[in-house]
Amino acid sequence: MSGPTAVVHRDSSALAKATAARIATVLVDAQSARGSASIVLTGGGIGVAVLAELARAPVRDAVDWRRLDVWWGDERFLPDGDSERNETQARSALLDHVAADPERVHAMPPSDGPDGADPEYAAERYAAALARAARPEDHGPVPTFDVCLLGIGPDSHVASLFPEQPALYEDERSVVAVRGAPKPPPTRISLTFPAIRAAREVWVLASGEGKADAVRLALSGAGPTQVPAAGARGRSRTLFLLDRDAAARLPEEFAAPGQM
Repeated sequence: MSGPTAVVHRDSSALAKATAARIATVLVDAQSARGSASIVLTGGGIGVAVLAELARAPVRDAVDWRRLDVWWGDERFLPDGDSERNETQARSALLDHVAADPERVHAMPPSDGPDGADPEYAAERYAAALARAARPEDHGPVPTFDVCLLGIGPDSHVASLFPEQPALYEDERSVVAVRGAPKPPPTRISLTFPAIRAAREVWVLASGEGKADAVRLALSGAGPTQVPAAGARGRSRTLFLLDRDAAARLPEEFAAPGQM
């Protein structure tokens, strides 16, 4: 796994615009090299803002959206179309505005889907979809995502991996149901660390002073059981993409590089 690099932007608007441009570059490069690309989306305010900026940016047309696989890092286990679902927000911000192949947009199952109200079975189904998409060269039960986007909470959670929760200890399953999450809604579905770490690049997005302590802890050598964001690492590159407020308490070794 790669060690993290912090990149700091002047404000949340600049962060969203720059990250949108980064996404387009990575996807275009992957499609040029391998014919297709894959991305793991995140929710949250800055995650949705990034997708909205990508939808508006002229560079979006450089991406061949028909040759893109879209996955999610986690999902609130709510009915299909619920405004709080990450999928609903991503469709409104970006996916409804591009020519994505519906067969390659892999939403996590909703609570009113064919799985009913069984998040464990829903997690198994999503894990099975990932396994079907994995190729022999991926050397594992999930595809090698080109980029995995993650938000970070004030408690340092990423995806729906919360401090001290059982999901943090999972080293075999790629997707798990999360019950009793400290942030509502309490029932969720999440990728695990083994799936997140299959990505070539992991980007942790943070905006606002309320995330500054979590960012500091994640970059200070803390263990992922207490600070889940510390366990979010990509195979080739790990970026913490921050605005100045979220970067206000960076450890000294991260404070200078990457300022924008």
